[in-house]
Amino acid sequence: MNHHALVPLGLVALAGFLLPLLLARARWAQQVPRLALAVWAACGAVFATASALLPAQMVLTSESSHRLTDTVLMLRPPTPAQLLALDGRELFALSLSLAFLSVPAAAFARRLARARRVRVRHAGVLRLVGRYDPALRATVLDDARPAVYCLPGRSRRVVVSSGALHTLTPAQLAAALAHERAHIAGRHHLLVAAAEAFAAVFPRLPLARHGGSAVPLLLEMAADDRALRRCTRDALATALYALASGQAPRSAFAAGGPSAALRMRRILAPHSAGHPVLRGLLTVTAAALAMAPLVVACCSFPG
Repeated sequence: MNHHALVPLGLVALAGFLLPLLLARARWAQQVPRLALAVWAACGAVFATASALLPAQMVLTSESSHRLTDTVLMLRPPTPAQLLALDGRELFALSLSLAFLSVPAAAFARRLARARRVRVRHAGVLRLVGRYDPALRATVLDDARPAVYCLPGRSRRVVVSSGALHTLTPAQLAAALAHERAHIAGRHHLLVAAAEAFAAVFPRLPLARHGGSAVPLLLEMAADDRALRRCTRDALATALYALASGQAPRSAFAAGGPSAALRMRRILAPHSAGHPVLRGLLTVTAAALAMAPLVVACCSFPG
């Protein structure tokens, strides 16, 4: 095997297998969800890129393969002049890489399009049966069940049921609304679509299997943290308790839901952000150091 294929192969193992297994067991991930989400997103990007580079390295000559390895390791994108100077074999390698990247990219686009169609249909229903409340900056829906949810993307809006208005105190309602606006502002639907796309394309991959369940929960926790900038812990926790049984349509984010009990315990439990961040960075650093021997080997031998 071409020894220059060791770098993308190592990155595939690191991002697709090792780091996801460590993340799935890491307690710090739920204490600093934004850092954990960044690591999950980085794993997906690295895995897709390395998997696309691997077949290219297998068909390139030693000289071209070494040049590609140097380009990847130094993070230097090719110039237009370099792309125009590619020979037939290098063009074939580029086509292989692009073909591989197109599979998860197409799955991601399909997920986004499907979710957007669902949200557009639901937004159309809300325009007919709901009423906009300028004081809440939300659409009020007549329903006795307490529920607060949002539609992200182009159809973005926050929806509050009349049952929630009667059940929640003003502080609790403000906390729930802040949680939903955090989902919209953070464009969390994009990460959900990416996790679903990976799960569809690579169903047996630890990155897809563990990420598919971890990412939605971490997004809820990240939205909780952002809402806590505007409300108290007690207000948000009690709002989650009141909304725990609430339902939300597909492709929407709900303040309550099945994760409410876990998130309530997390909100009310005292914790420090400093040590979890340090543990998270150490986890990523230790895993990345496993790549050092492969990088040294590929940079030391040109042939």
